[in-house]
Amino acid sequence: MTPGINAARKARIEHGIHEYDHDPASESYGSEAAEKIGVEPGRVFKTLVVAVDGKELAVGVVPVTAMLSMKRIARAAQGKKAAMADPEAVQRSTGYVMGGVSPLGQKRRLKTFIDASAQTYDTVFVSAGRRGLEIELAPADLAQLVDGQFVPLQQD
Repeated sequence: MTPGINAARKARIEHGIHEYDHDPASESYGSEAAEKIGVEPGRVFKTLVVAVDGKELAVGVVPVTAMLSMKRIARAAQGKKAAMADPEAVQRSTGYVMGGVSPLGQKRRLKTFIDASAQTYDTVFVSAGRRGLEIELAPADLAQLVDGQFVPLQQD
């Protein structure tokens, strides 16, 4: 099991695990996940790590169908600017490789912001910590596990 799944189990959070054969040629991990596990793409969320004001890392969890607004995540993290974090810094701080970054069970807990649209679903899907593995859980449980906040994060 991955640290993300172990975190959900340890907290006794109700969850489901969905595994699929990941195609390395796939251009969008999230869209591939939605298609292969057979769920509406808006319920599958990607985990993106950003650098706020060039120093502090933060996590944005947004639907795979949306783009993360750098202005909105910077504002949520009480910063001025945000940019995608360096992949090596992401791996060092989370313990996960790109394309398999989970908001759960990260090596170093980062400030986490979840797009408010997650609250419209009974359950959502996020990476469980490796390509081809998703964890399904209630949005409130996700927020509790990562000490996250629901905020609008999608680009207009």
